[in-house]
Amino acid sequence: MATFDSGGVQIHYEVFGDEKLRPILLVHGFASSLDGNWVRPGWVDTLLPLRQVIAIDCRGHGESEKPYNPEAYGDNVPKDVIRLMDHLDIEKADLFGYSMGGRISTRLMTTHPERFRSVVLGGIGNRLATRRGGRPHLAEAMLADDKSQVEDRIAKGFRIFAEATGADLKALAASTRGSWTPLSAEDLAKVDMPVLIVVGENDNLVGSADDLQASIPGAELLTVPDKDHLTVVPDQRFKDAVVRFLQERSPA
Repeated sequence: MATFDSGGVQIHYEVFGDEKLRPILLVHGFASSLDGNWVRPGWVDTLLPLRQVIAIDCRGHGESEKPYNPEAYGDNVPKDVIRLMDHLDIEKADLFGYSMGGRISTRLMTTHPERFRSVVLGGIGNRLATRRGGRPHLAEAMLADDKSQVEDRIAKGFRIFAEATGADLKALAASTRGSWTPLSAEDLAKVDMPVLIVVGENDNLVGSADDLQASIPGAELLTVPDKDHLTVVPDQRFKDAVVRFLQERSPA
């Protein structure tokens, strides 16, 4: 199992495919993992003909270390991706983040634009992209004695998902309490690289993908009919759009 030290936290990652191909970094969603978000839904197999695929388990998730201190999260999470690139001597890569990973990716494409050729943002809208603080109701849901005690519908859904994935609920609660540096419209307006945004038509968790698209110069948007935040992940239309985007907007 491949790991590296990122500011005192052990981070797990996996490398798939031909090292002669250009790399793409994959960053998963909340309460998921590189295996749950990318391997089992078929994303790694989809991307291997085009790229060397590098997937990270975000701190607090998967096989990475799981701090219980909220200060270990927030702005430290995007730094793990840059440190992984440095660890692997990757100067520049494509970037693909889903949900929480999309939020991480919006930070990276504004704070380290020189490190990325293109960015795919999945399961994200303007609310998720620009949120500053944590989500107290989500932390409370993770720490409730039983999921039946959680009244907030969205938080309860994430608690059910976290239990299904075998996640560390206390670490997830800490991760939701981490503080992020605000991302402004001015930051997004400066983005100068190809960007693709993909959301499910019935995704009501992340805010407006249309508004996010409008704030990023030249960004493309695909809304997948009849899919929500979870069911869009393995959808073939999503995969076809990402393959086309990489071939046309970030050719090898």
